[in-house]
Amino acid sequence: MKISIEMTKSPKVKPHSDQLVFGRTFSDHMFICDYSPEKGWHDARIIPYQPLQIDPSIMTIHYGQSIFEGLKAYRTKDGQVNLYRPMENVKRLITSCKRLCIPPIDEELGIEAIKKLVEIDKDWVPAEEGTSLYIRPFIFATDPYLGVKPSDTYSFVIITGPVGAYYKEGVNPVKIYVESNYVRAVKGGLGEAKASANYAASLKAQEEAKEKGYTQVLWLDGVEKKYIEEVGTMNVFFIIGDEVITPELNGSILPGITRKSCVELIKSWGYKMSERKITIQEVYDAHEKGLLKEVFGTGTAAVISPVGELNWNGHIIKINDGKTGAISQKIYDTLTGIQYGVLPDEFGWIERI
Repeated sequence: MKISIEMTKSPKVKPHSDQLVFGRTFSDHMFICDYSPEKGWHDARIIPYQPLQIDPSIMTIHYGQSIFEGLKAYRTKDGQVNLYRPMENVKRLITSCKRLCIPPIDEELGIEAIKKLVEIDKDWVPAEEGTSLYIRPFIFATDPYLGVKPSDTYSFVIITGPVGAYYKEGVNPVKIYVESNYVRAVKGGLGEAKASANYAASLKAQEEAKEKGYTQVLWLDGVEKKYIEEVGTMNVFFIIGDEVITPELNGSILPGITRKSCVELIKSWGYKMSERKITIQEVYDAHEKGLLKEVFGTGTAAVISPVGELNWNGHIIKINDGKTGAISQKIYDTLTGIQYGVLPDEFGWIERI
């Protein structure tokens, strides 16, 4: 599909890199493509960044039929721009489409739209250490109709913006609150799709955790409330003895792309890597026996977030004396090294703009 391009006549002033926060600043242009039953996906275009004009009755507002993705572009030391595993994001977007009854986009359209938009706004990719250009593709229902059914029409939009570190703690350990009251997702629900509704369901617990002084929430399964699933914005890994463990994908856990990369890296280094069920009690028992060595989260926004403290029903444990563990640091250094072009891309994860 040909993508038409309309360049902005009023470029924005780019903020200085030390002023960047996550998700507050947006680049000059955006991508839009529409869907109708008669035309399929059509009218792909890149236009100046601007407000969307929507009817107050569109179905996405009332029934939450919307999905999104998140990936990044990185500036290398030689001034080039790298995309990190963009096809994985496009494939996951298509999977989310199917779960939310949204007509799937074509893989080639998704990749071409991302690359073309980043190419046009490549001057927005910051160069300072730890910064990047965040890319947010999303699809939402646009039918002006208040009946409960899948929409007939949709919009596929991509926006971008320069970002600094997601957590102010940086790669230093964060404090995590184990949620025992609220439920985010269950098997058969929307947990394995990157659906907007998943994040709405997490807000109350996250707000209460923040009031207690915690950065994020660790979710347990929605049925027995004992099996670990994921953190609000990350998948999660535990190092117990000589085993690296991450909860297996069970239908209620988002299949993270950084998670997938970490599993591949850890296996390539020869560590014992397990994707299996793990209870919060097992983690606390391992800590009591001195076997819990590290805990870390993985995600596009933060890459790696070591966990220095867990609070489960008032039982607080410190992990690795509240310091970043050796394996967490090695994974972070390796992933960011590949993303920024400092280390060789032995896995074929990088696509250069």
